[in-house]
Formats: sequence, C-alpha cells, structure tokens
Amino acid sequence: MNIVSTALRALGSSKLRSGLTLLGIVIGITAVTVMMSIGRSVQSGITSSVQAQGTNLLFVNPGFGASGGGDATQLTPLTLEDANALMDPALAPSVKAVAPEINTFGRVIVGRRYVDASIVGVTPEYASVRNANVGRGRFITPAHIRSRAEVAVIGSETATDLFGSQNPLGETVRVNGRQFTVVGVLQDTGGAFFGFGDRVYVPITTAYYRLSHERTAQGGVSVDSINVEAVDAESIRAAELEITTILRLRHRIIGANDFEINTLEELLRTLNQITTALVLFLGTVAGISLLVGGIGVMNVMLVSVTERTREIGIRKAMGAKRRDILLQFLTEAVFLTMGGGLIGMLLSLGIVPIIAFFVSQAGDDPGENPLSAIAFQPGVAVLALAVAAGVGLLSGIYPALRASRMHPIDALRYE
Repeated sequence: MNIVSTALRALGSSKLRSGLTLLGIVIGITAVTVMMSIGRSVQSGITSSVQAQGTNLLFVNPGFGASGGGDATQLTPLTLEDANALMDPALAPSVKAVAPEINTFGRVIVGRRYVDASIVGVTPEYASVRNANVGRGRFITPAHIRSRAEVAVIGSETATDLFGSQNPLGETVRVNGRQFTVVGVLQDTGGAFFGFGDRVYVPITTAYYRLSHERTAQGGVSVDSINVEAVDAESIRAAELEITTILRLRHRIIGANDFEINTLEELLRTLNQITTALVLFLGTVAGISLLVGGIGVMNVMLVSVTERTREIGIRKAMGAKRRDILLQFLTEAVFLTMGGGLIGMLLSLGIVPIIAFFVSQAGDDPGENPLSAIAFQPGVAVLALAVAAGVGLLSGIYPALRASRMHPIDALRYE
C-alpha cells in the first residue's frame, strides 16, 4: 500500500506532465480498440453472411481445358445439359438439388425510373438452393421455364428504386427493351456479399432465348455457373467427386479438368484470410500510436528518475532495497498506462456506436454496407487493457532499473 500511495503522490505532484503522458496512452488505446472492433465486426459480418447460405453448397464454374479436342487457352462452357446430368440420382446420389444460372446485365425501366441491375436466368430450384426467400408473390415456376415466359422476380432494393412504396406485383418492367411482368419480390437476407436486393430473376430459358444468345460449338445452351446443393454438409466431398466424374465423362476429359468446383468452406477460408489480414493491418496501424504513447511514458519516467535522484538516495540510506525502488517506478508507469487504458476503453465504448450509426446511414440500403455490422468488441477492449499494462511494464522497466541501481552516496550528492 505504501508503494501505491507513494506512486499516486508522485504522479499527482506533476499533474500536467502526467496528464499529457496519459493522453498519449488514451489516444493509443482508443485507436487500437476502435480499429480492431471495426475489423472484427466486419470479419464476423462476412462470416455470418457466407454461413447463412448453408454449409452444403458447391459452385461449378467454367474453366480452362482442352475437352473434346478444344483449345486449352479458352474457357470451356458449361451447358444446361451438364446441369441436368448432375440431377441423376443414380449417378449423383449425394446431390440434393441443382440450379444452373445465366448472368447478364441490363437496364430495368419503369416509367421514368430505371436501375442498372444484374439479370439472372434461373430455374425454380434456385430459390431453395440459394435461400432466396420470396417476400411477396411467387418465384419462377416450371411452367415459366417451359413457356419461356417473360416474367420477373425482383429484389427488394430494385423494387424500392423502381416502385417506391407501390406494390410491384403484376406491374410491368422493361428489361433491355422487353416487357416483363413482376410476379414476385424477394426478401434481401444475404447482406452485402450474397444479397438479392439489386438483382432481377427471370426464367433461365427466357434469359437464354430473349436476353442472351450464346451457344456452345455443339449448339447447347451455355450457362455461367451451376449451383449444387449436397444432401448434407457431410456429403460435400462425395458430391464433389460425383460432379467431377460426371462432367469429365460428359466433356471427354483425359487431362486436367475444364471446370472448377468451389465450396462455401473454401470461400469462407479465403475470406477469413483476407479479413484476418485486414484486422492485423488495422491493429498494427493503431498500435503505432500506442507505441508512441509508450515511448512518452518511458521519457517521463526517465525525467522523473532524474528529478528524484536525491529522494532515491534518501530512501536507500533509510534502508530501502533495490526491489522497493524498482517496484516504485514500475508501479507509477503501470498506473499511467492502465489509467489511460481505462479511459481509452470508455471512450471507445462511446465512439464505436457513433461510427456504426454514421456508417449505417451511408448509402441507400444499410444492409448492403459491409461495415453496417460494426459493434464494440469487449474481447478487443480486454486485450487492449492487457497491452496497456504490458506497455507500462516495458516502458517503466529501464527507468526503474536505472533508479534501483543508483548508489545512495552518489544519489545524495546529486544536485
């Protein structure tokens, strides 16, 4: 208790200097906590967005390869027939559902309003495979596919942009000059990475025959990707092997595959690597300010040792041990950094929600903003406090050692 009370008196004797030193630590801890909270929140939001799509999804995309005597330098297209082959339960028992898609871009017009949107040609299975939940109306049906109907299911953001508060069901929109009837509006539950808010879905046959005109060399209907849902998460690898076998046989492949198969697990791993690097970068940048604050603490403690040389000599002459002097100055350094850490944590607790509020208001749709999930991270705050204590020990250890090693006679003679 004597050491603590003495440390408090020593810090209080030079309030301005202690306050300025404390301010450096406050800024450093606040920067670390806020920046790391932003990084961790974004990482958590991305992970949740990906996992919301399910853990048993596979994505088959065209790749480079010389299948059937083709050119290995060009993308080999996937076809609607490839997707149909994957639906055979005898050949692919681990596959639950298959949803091919054709992607294009177009201008969607209603009166004087328009949006440039992603136009996606899909089958009815797409809704269940990709968790595209219909908020109003219905999704694409098998009858729409057979008749190549000019109907559209639009995302919630597109619906708001084109119709405002008006009910879009049954209304007509122009997509690349063609009239489409709106039969459904989707709920936008996928966030910024798998959202459906800015998309327009049409029957895949309509997309091919009305909006797209790409055919393979054999005359088949080419698709941009095939979404495959495995029976369950444990069947992912089995489904991947079955898909590979079927497509290699269909494409008559001898060498490398002319297609790519990706899973959400692989995508999640890649995104986690990217976001982890982002969090570390933000933490490093913010940590520089904390390092500067630590250097400030060391500087103040060295000045304090110099100013209190006679005091150190008197205490040693009265029987104080080196350990007592060492603990005295270490305690003062830790008090400075821990006090700054606590104040910085409290500031962060107020700053992070303010940042989250302003970020969430940026853009037309807060749900599409990848930073809208920002929240104060208690774990980061605890880590920052631990770092502050560590900085205090590291910053105070040299001045403390210097003070403890003074010879009492030399210290008493110091002027």
